[in-house]
Amino acid sequence: MFYKTTVKDHIRVPPNLFSENVDAAVLKVVKEKYSGFISQDIGVVIDVSKINEVGEGIVIPGDGASFYESTFELLTFKPEMHEVLNGSIKDIADFGAFINLGPIEGMIHVSQTMDDFVTFSKEKVLSGRDSKRSLKIGDLCRARVVAVSFKDLTNPKLGLTMRQPGLGKLEWLEEDKNKKSAPVKAEKPAKKEVKK
Repeated sequence: MFYKTTVKDHIRVPPNLFSENVDAAVLKVVKEKYSGFISQDIGVVIDVSKINEVGEGIVIPGDGASFYESTFELLTFKPEMHEVLNGSIKDIADFGAFINLGPIEGMIHVSQTMDDFVTFSKEKVLSGRDSKRSLKIGDLCRARVVAVSFKDLTNPKLGLTMRQPGLGKLEWLEEDKNKKSAPVKAEKPAKKEVKK
């Protein structure tokens, strides 16, 4: 889920930025420091929205830089358990599919791609034996988050499933919707044979 998060931090502005406006210098340092930052608490930082407040600067002897207690807003993405996300298939391997969800990627194990027996081909396609459905690179899909791990902050892991109603390749969802809304032909009632 996307969040707007307010953060308070002491920002170190180096002497080479002293000629700039204080707010502009702080914004430049905050963008540099927080761009792509990943944390279990706030998720993946996408952008610095704005600087709310910049306190009075303090120079610490021996450093030469100025420190400003600043409050600013970050636009972040933090995946939540059971959240439904849309994305596109980035890569496929024999064990599953990797899906690009924007600021982060997730993995769908082969057993979670569809409710069918799934085979992998050398052309990087996952195919369902009975449903004849296929999943390939570039397909747009909807998946649910079933596992989130920030154990390695440089590479957070997301486990996803597409084996629940309303999930899967968007084309499959459209096909299922059309099947449900198709008119059903009424069968003629069987004639009862009356014995006299």
